[in-house]
Amino acid sequence: MLFNLQIDTIESWIRDRGFTSVALQLPEGLKLRAIELSEQIFKDTGAKVVILGYPCYGACDLFTGYKSYAHGLVHFGHSPIPNLPQDDDVLYIEARAEVEIDAPLTAYTDKLPGSVGLLASVQYVHLLPRAKEIIESTGRKALIGKGDGRIFYPGQVLGCNCSSAIAVQDEVDCYLFLGEGDFHPLAATFGVKKHVIILNPVTGEIRDLDDKRDRILRRRFAAICAADKAERFLVIVCGKIGQCRMAAADDIEEKLRAAGKEVYRLVTDEVSPAALIHYRVDAYVNTACPRIAMDDSVRYDHPMLTIPETEIVLGLRTWDDYVFDSI
Repeated sequence: MLFNLQIDTIESWIRDRGFTSVALQLPEGLKLRAIELSEQIFKDTGAKVVILGYPCYGACDLFTGYKSYAHGLVHFGHSPIPNLPQDDDVLYIEARAEVEIDAPLTAYTDKLPGSVGLLASVQYVHLLPRAKEIIESTGRKALIGKGDGRIFYPGQVLGCNCSSAIAVQDEVDCYLFLGEGDFHPLAATFGVKKHVIILNPVTGEIRDLDDKRDRILRRRFAAICAADKAERFLVIVCGKIGQCRMAAADDIEEKLRAAGKEVYRLVTDEVSPAALIHYRVDAYVNTACPRIAMDDSVRYDHPMLTIPETEIVLGLRTWDDYVFDSI
């Protein structure tokens, strides 16, 4: 399958801005194209190209230090985050999937209930209007929710934010997510109480993540129980532009201190076992991307908690009131 990397758009932007150098920031899945892109851009524009080798997890991970290396930045694979400061010298290339939705969706519409919420990752979000037409042609209702200030497109889901789904949860019987992989639809599966069906527009595969969600939630319950006797907490704040939640860190730190806990704060760009190994504490509170705790907690020697999970440890909410920590 091809993703549209809009090389003509990139080259026109470089010329229009008068740049003689440009940096490329790509997620892992597109880094195989980095050399090809660099060669083409340099050949066509004469601009020096710098490939940024840092890990890139989303627009929350925008490399703000690019000016040390280039005049402009081309960020691939994500859309802008509206409630973050915007930079005219950054171009977002969303890498839209070049695929049609008609055949795979038409084959499945008879199995859908009467009202469906439509969701997608940014690579497939352009398919949502057509999906709505197809579903509504069968007499069913299809809704595309408008997300909060983190969400650029109606119906779009991020790994840390499913507000587009929450916006219509009282009006739908289930959700249909268009895309591939688990990262984005799992956020919706955590964030809403109704069934999330995943349709891969490329293969036509239909599946859900209910079993995976339940396995992860069991691990989250175990982490909360393991932290019940913890006395020394390390509150982790991420320095990345789209993951820095200083106010949230202040709030949970105040709650921990009010409960008589020892609290320490760490600011870091990368949250990993190696980055935390030196700090002698009993538990971590992660205020960076919530998926670090949700997906990777087994990698850490001590319980890695989200903010709502920490509130459960402190008795400020119950397990029945468990919520997905959303940025």
